[in-house]
Amino acid sequence: MTLPSFPTLESLPAAEHPSLVAPPVAVALAGWPDAAEVAVVEIDADLADTAAMSQAYEIPMTASGNCVVVAGSRAGDERIAACVVRADTRADVNTLVRRMLDVRKASFLPMDRAVEETGMEHGGITPLGLPEGWRVLVHEALLDEPVVVLGSGVRSSKLLVPGRLLARLPGAEVVPGLGR
Repeated sequence: MTLPSFPTLESLPAAEHPSLVAPPVAVALAGWPDAAEVAVVEIDADLADTAAMSQAYEIPMTASGNCVVVAGSRAGDERIAACVVRADTRADVNTLVRRMLDVRKASFLPMDRAVEETGMEHGGITPLGLPEGWRVLVHEALLDEPVVVLGSGVRSSKLLVPGRLLARLPGAEVVPGLGR
């Protein structure tokens, strides 16, 4: 099987290189039947932010996925979702995500809390390996991309995932119009 790749990055089988990803991501990869199709690439940690990475490694923004964590509550019940959107869009938090979570107000989870609860680094949070009970909302547009670049849980690497597999992430819900 050919691993997903970009000409400017060296792809390695992600499941065979757990030291290149955050521990919860390594655990998730080990248990995911589709992990054999996922690659990991080392990058300069100073270029982990999407725009810098896209420019430095010549990756189209449409081939990058950003994962943002959103929370809201209703009747004292907190509801959290990781939203994976194409990097040239923003998650529709105030309308679509708020309705999907069935909360009055949805907002980004504070970064320190997101980092602590995911066991992942700021700038590397990814939909693979998230805490149990978190919803994973995936922007439908990403499914059409041959390869999607996602965080790996750490800033010094990225995952390369065939877009079609995003619908098969554990707990994934494909959402049309999630990114605007």
